[in-house]
Parts: sequence; C-alpha cells; structure tokens
Amino acid sequence: MLDQPIPTTLAKQTGRGRTRARSADVVRHSGRRQLSLALRHAVLIVLALLTLFPVILVVSTALKTSDDVTLNPFGLFSSFSFDNLVSAWTVGRFSSYLVNSLLLTVPSTLLVIAISTMAGYTFARLPFRGRTVMFYLVVLGLLVPFFTYMIPLYFQLRSMGLLDTLLGAILVLTSTGISFGTFFMRAFFSDLPTELEQAARVDGCSEAQIFARVMLPLVRSGMGALAVFTFLANWNNFLVPLLYLPGGDYRPLTTGLYMFTGGRSLDIGPLAAGTLITIVPIVILFVVLQRQVTEGFISGAVKG
Repeated sequence: MLDQPIPTTLAKQTGRGRTRARSADVVRHSGRRQLSLALRHAVLIVLALLTLFPVILVVSTALKTSDDVTLNPFGLFSSFSFDNLVSAWTVGRFSSYLVNSLLLTVPSTLLVIAISTMAGYTFARLPFRGRTVMFYLVVLGLLVPFFTYMIPLYFQLRSMGLLDTLLGAILVLTSTGISFGTFFMRAFFSDLPTELEQAARVDGCSEAQIFARVMLPLVRSGMGALAVFTFLANWNNFLVPLLYLPGGDYRPLTTGLYMFTGGRSLDIGPLAAGTLITIVPIVILFVVLQRQVTEGFISGAVKG
C-alpha cells in the first residue's frame, strides 16, 4: 500500500495549490515593494518642496513691486517688476561685488585644482621616501578648524603687507582647499592602472609627459567635480573676506550682502534681489558642469 503511486489528479491539484501560493506571495511582496517606493517618493517630494520653496520665494520677491512685497509678502509671482534688481545692482553696488567675487573665486579655484592635481598625482604614483607621512600631514589640514588659526593668520598677512589685498585673500582661500583637493584627486590617480604609465615609459615619455598626456585626461571628471566643490566653497565664504579685506574695496557678494542688510531690515525687495544675484552664478555653474559632477560622484562611489 505504501508503494502505490499518488494518483495523477491529486498530484495536479497539489501542484496547482503550490503555484497559487507562490503567486500570492509574489503579489504580496510586489504590493509591499510598491507601497515602500510610494512612501519614499512621497518623502522625497516633500523634502524637495521644503528645499525649493525658499528659493522660489526669493525669486518671486525679487521680481515683485515694492508695494506688493509689503502687502503680499508670501504671494508667489503676484506682480512683476525689475525695480528691486535695479536698486540692488546700482544702489547696493552688487555689480562691483559680483566682479570682486569672480576675482577672488576664479583664481583661487584654479590654484586649488592645479596644486591638488599635481599633489594627488605625486602621492599616488611617484614613490619617494616619506610619501605616506607627508600625505597624512597634508590631510591633517582637514582636521584643523579655520577658527584656530584665523587670528594669527591675520597678523601674519598684515606683517607681509598682504592684508586688504586680493592676493592675500586668494592665497588664504587656496590654502583652505588644498588638503581636501589633494585627498580627493589622489583617490582618482590611485585607481588608474599601472600598465598605462609603464607603456608610456616604454614609448619614451618623461614623467611630465605621462602626467600631462596620459594621466590627466583620465581624471577630468574628478577635476570637474573638485572645481565645482571649490568654487562653491570659495564663492560662499564669508569669514575670509570679512577678516582679510577690511577696507571694503574688494568686498565680494557675501560680505556685500551682509553690509547691505544693515539698516535695511524692512527693505525686503532689494535684499531678495541681492540674494538672487548671489545665487544665480552658482546655479549656472552647476548646470554647466553637472555632467562632470555626476561622473565624479560615480567614480568616487566605485572607488570607495
């Protein structure tokens, strides 16, 4: 009796029951996954709205009439006028502040990229005695807050005759970004295969040619990402211009907006216009270099 085969009809019913159970499990898991994705998207949408609303409000306020700003401060695009932008550009001197910000940010960013790229290549590809110790000394700059040495640096710049000069502020901004830039670019150079430089040496290339013609084109995404990070940090830097440019002749947008706020706490329209002038170059830069930033993030994630 025990050796008799199971009837065919019973086997088919058992198989159908198992298939239905599996289908039900798949449907339940699929429903839970869709619900989880819907909740995540809802949370991200809410966070995006909370982040974008202040920016949209600033743009709307900057493009309103003065009366509309007073009567309807939270109304979005209820009127349209360039008066606030003209007032900020001329009366608030934001035209000169914008030029000063470019004169400070562009050279310091280029210096950080150049020095960090060469230092990152040196620490990643060139063997020399004490390389690891020197690299950690450079990276140690990331652990030292700017507040700890900003006052001694003030007296040092004054003794060197660089206080209240563009050169002094550019050197300070450059020095604050080299540690991170070197650490960032070393990761990109370390991931490149050694066969590339070996083949270049066999072809007779010097070390400078290997760096410029072989290695440098392969880390352009990292250089683009570093350029955006450095430009953002230097453009939004407030303490360096405030401390080391006290005369006001080279005042950038950050300190200019701070000075423009004094005595104008109720003049919201021109303040919003000044804020808009400050953030527009950053948005344009990010849009132009968005691809490089994305590639830099992806490359960094793969290396990590």
